Amino acid sequence: MKVVKIGGGCLKGRKNIARILELIAERGKENVFVVSAFNGITDLLVSGMSDALEDEANIPRIMSRLKNRHVLTARHLISSSVHMRKFTTDLNKSMSQLERLYYGLNFTREITPRLRDVIGSFGERLCVKLLVGVLRERGIQTTYRMPHTIGLVTDGRFGDATADMKKTEENLKRNVLPLIREGMCVFIPGFFGVSETGDITTFGRGGSDYSAAVVAVALGADTLEIWKDTEGYLSADPRFVPDARLISVLSYDEAAELSYFGAKILHPRTVEPIRKTNLNIAIKNTVNPDAPGSLITPRSGKSDTVVKSVACETDIAILKVHGSAVGARPGILGNVANRLSQRGINIKSAVTSQTCISLLLSLEDLEPGYRALVGLKPKPYRRLERIKDVAMVSIVGEGLGQHRGIAARCFTAVAECGVNVEMISFGPSPVALYFLVKSGELKKAVSAIHSTIFSQ
Repeated sequence: MKVVKIGGGCLKGRKNIARILELIAERGKENVFVVSAFNGITDLLVSGMSDALEDEANIPRIMSRLKNRHVLTARHLISSSVHMRKFTTDLNKSMSQLERLYYGLNFTREITPRLRDVIGSFGERLCVKLLVGVLRERGIQTTYRMPHTIGLVTDGRFGDATADMKKTEENLKRNVLPLIREGMCVFIPGFFGVSETGDITTFGRGGSDYSAAVVAVALGADTLEIWKDTEGYLSADPRFVPDARLISVLSYDEAAELSYFGAKILHPRTVEPIRKTNLNIAIKNTVNPDAPGSLITPRSGKSDTVVKSVACETDIAILKVHGSAVGARPGILGNVANRLSQRGINIKSAVTSQTCISLLLSLEDLEPGYRALVGLKPKPYRRLERIKDVAMVSIVGEGLGQHRGIAARCFTAVAECGVNVEMISFGPSPVALYFLVKSGELKKAVSAIHSTIFSQ
């Protein structure tokens, strides 16, 4: 038995969804599918919260857009009027629940973390109902189970929950394994679970990968497959390096680093539940499902080069905290990080010196982060500086720290093409080195390093 995760990028457009359904019909028996929402639906749900808060008159329009997206897709895929009526009935029930939540949000004048998670979970819920409805019409033995009804238990943290593996394993083996033994194709919405007090709690954006890993470990699956609209991990972004190579095998740590600072193929938290099980993760391309793809294993595979990939990230900004001995005075870094955390701002990375703390944030968090630190009393710094025009280059490969000369080769290649390095971090991760360059010089830097490392 295997667990298959289907991403929202694959569930985009009627033709793509139809192809996914054909693959499921061919390969789905006695397997479990964890699915994301249809492409763009979660964004509609999230923006709908702000619209509903602004004016309750917006709510009918929000509901109409969400319902029409699913009804139009269903009409394209379901030909039987009987099955279409059943799906529409189920859809209307879900829409009524969601509509009440939006009106409740407007009445209370507050988007609470609890409400945000409940509303955000509807995209995955609606998706599984539609997919199962289509497959049932085609005679496939299939069913769906919601995380909160089968006992996918979390620690209760809204927006960034973690699964309780012991309790989840007990519950899923009791509630899901019998269905698989009956020959069923079982669907479970990704992205969320339920706390012990009964609250819907999400794993954060992109968290369906993590959900799939939790389900795979809990059920003792043979493998976890991630279905994507790409062939797998590559040695560089093909937009910058057209001849980038497919990485056939990489380690958990390499995949996590690439996912966090570069390739958006796998959510970085996906490897958390599976580290103790040595479960393999296979990345498969839905356009060419029999292609090798990338295999993620506990240890990195043998390679001609230590470096597996030259990844890059453009959603980067720097918030610099300048002050005398900020890197040596106790509590300053903690106060700064705590202040940002209270505002819901994630620090991607931090580099410190005696006179400056450099915080790497998402671009959208730069201004909110700046405003949060401006309000610190008493001020533990001399001045704050915001830097936007930067991009990150990550060199990823297991064994970077044990092989001499790799960093020197990379920085020499960058220097020879006339690119200046803005900031460097090497050492915190045994499998990654990263540095910053000006945004306009990113392509040149990535191409130069890739050519140096992979040209034999």
